[in-house]
Amino acid sequence: MSTSGSCKGSVSESKSNDDVCDVNNFMQKMSLVDKDNDVSVKDNTVSVCSNCGKEGNNLKACTACKLVKYCNRECQIAHRPQHKKECKKRAAELHDIDLFKEPPSQYDDCPICFIRMPTMQTGYRYQSCCGKLICSGCIYAPLFDNLGNKIDNEKCPFCRTPTPTSDEESLKRERTRVEAGDFIAIGKLGSYYADGLYGYPQDYTKALELWRRSGELGYSAAYCKIGYSYDLGIGVEVDKKKAKHYYELAAMEGDVQARYNLGNNEGKAGNTDRALKHFMIAASGGADKFLKKIKQLYIIGHATKDDYTKTLHLYQTYLGEIKSKQRDEAAAFNERYRYY
Repeated sequence: MSTSGSCKGSVSESKSNDDVCDVNNFMQKMSLVDKDNDVSVKDNTVSVCSNCGKEGNNLKACTACKLVKYCNRECQIAHRPQHKKECKKRAAELHDIDLFKEPPSQYDDCPICFIRMPTMQTGYRYQSCCGKLICSGCIYAPLFDNLGNKIDNEKCPFCRTPTPTSDEESLKRERTRVEAGDFIAIGKLGSYYADGLYGYPQDYTKALELWRRSGELGYSAAYCKIGYSYDLGIGVEVDKKKAKHYYELAAMEGDVQARYNLGNNEGKAGNTDRALKHFMIAASGGADKFLKKIKQLYIIGHATKDDYTKTLHLYQTYLGEIKSKQRDEAAAFNERYRYY
């Protein structure tokens, strides 16, 4: 009697079974050889142009959908009518994958206490002397000399530069930071032009230019400001498409306010599933207004209890990561140091 999975069988079956065994052994050996030598089947795959059918190894993939390849731009243009619908669908899917994945933290940890930086602007301060963001706890924390005596702390907690005594001195430092390519300083300068502050003429074109430069350098809040401008028509014509584009750029870089605005706009458009995703992601970045939004969606039946529970857990995790005794003391000392 033959055993299941064995290469042995009756005499009449021995030849065919031997053939099967030889094939199986050969395939196993080939698999081992491929694995040991890191040989991939894809290495020998020849691509085919989706328009003319020409084969080659140097064809270029469609940059939008990554699904098809072409031998040149002419072939891509010629094939566009047949490919357009599928391309847009796949490109939208790829965009959503990037949009709804967990974003990075908006800012680095505080360079002094090394605790996660709060997302609320009252939870940190920008230092124009060194270009660092310092959390409210480290800004407020008292300084002591080697003998334990409390000393004057009117200096930057990071670089020990004296605090500027006038707007002129502060602006001079910020201009130096702008020249050094500091994206926060560039973004702040854009805001000065937008509002006509500190002697700068109100120039929204200049503001948008500076915000775009700041955003390209990594300041997600600058992209959010551009989105807000187009969303409400502040200094520019209302353009919801551009507003969404810049909000998404900011959100994917971790800007919580931009994520909140996207969720609100999706909710107004009736896209509650997308709104829910935005609010749940934003909750991990902190601020109780996201919890309130999830609760509202739960009440009207557009979110589940699990959705709300998960959001609450993310928010609590965020609070645990940003809290410190010094920050609590700063918030108790002055409301402008509130960080959650």
